[in-house]
Order: sequence, then structure tokens, then C-alpha cells
Amino acid sequence: MDNTIQIKALKHGGLLHYEWNTDLLEEGDGYMFVLGRYGRKLQHHTKKSVFTVNNWSIEFFSSKHWFTVSAAVVDGQINEYYCNINQPAVINGSEVSFVDYDLDLVQRGGVWMVIDEDEFAENAVKFGYPEPLMQQVREELAGLQARVAKRQFPFDGTIERLMARIPKQEAEVINPTA
Repeated sequence: MDNTIQIKALKHGGLLHYEWNTDLLEEGDGYMFVLGRYGRKLQHHTKKSVFTVNNWSIEFFSSKHWFTVSAAVVDGQINEYYCNINQPAVINGSEVSFVDYDLDLVQRGGVWMVIDEDEFAENAVKFGYPEPLMQQVREELAGLQARVAKRQFPFDGTIERLMARIPKQEAEVINPTA
């Protein structure tokens, strides 16, 4: 059985931004967790480049929430959380797509911070984000920050639990000291 899930990030207006393939880990009511494999290729259409991602990741997509989560796993530990603020994902069989609205909440070195506010301001002009959408994006960011602070799903240990699904034999080949 093929459990490949193609992820497509779009910009406002449906412009394809970037895409990559993952493996389904778990599905629930309106959400999906996937595994990003070590060495996966990310096709970045905006930058007209292909990037190799040299870490595992546990990723969360929801058709109900205005955010995604990617937890980068290095040496068996989460070393970064990267959350996009976006319209709820469209989950359609083996494809997930979402419209990315630039603002990101990340955790690096144990510190949560908002990044790409300049990109949000630039793209608001470039793509003509309506004022109600801009307000919604800011409200969704605040809601995500509250969710993280309160350790609510998926920040309640669910992502850490799914780390056990990273193939051990493949992790040992990539990192023989693990």
C-alpha cells in the first residue's frame, strides 16, 4: 500500500510556492500527521530550485486550524518547530495543500519567536491581501501562540510520540552513532 502524501504550499491566489513528498503517519478528524524523510527533495517553485532536506520531520496539517507544524528531528531529538500561518489545509486523498500567509512561529534553541513579518507586509501589498484577511492571520497567530503556551494539541506530546515511527534502521545508516 502506498502511503505517500504530496504536500503543496500555495501563495494567495493559488500560486504554487513549494511542494514535497511525505509518508502518512496518522489521520484523525480533519487532520493528518506525516513523516518527512531524511534526504527528501523540496521543489521550491518561487525560488526555481530544488533543495535536499537533511533531517527527518514530523509534520501536522489540519483542515480546521489556520496553521501547520513541522518538527525537525536531528539525532533523535526535535531541534526546531516551524509553524506556518495559513488557511486550513485541503486534505484530498494523497494530496494536502494550503495557502501560506507568510507569518511563521518557530522554536529554535528552546525559544519561540515570530518571523517573516516583513514578508507578510510585502506580500500583503504584492498579492492584495484584504484587511479582514490580514486581521484573521494576526488573530490566528495569537491563537497558535496561546495553543503552544497551553500545550494543546498537537503540542501536547503527540508529535514527540510520533517520533518513534521514524524508521530505526534508516536512522542508524544516516547517523551510525545514534
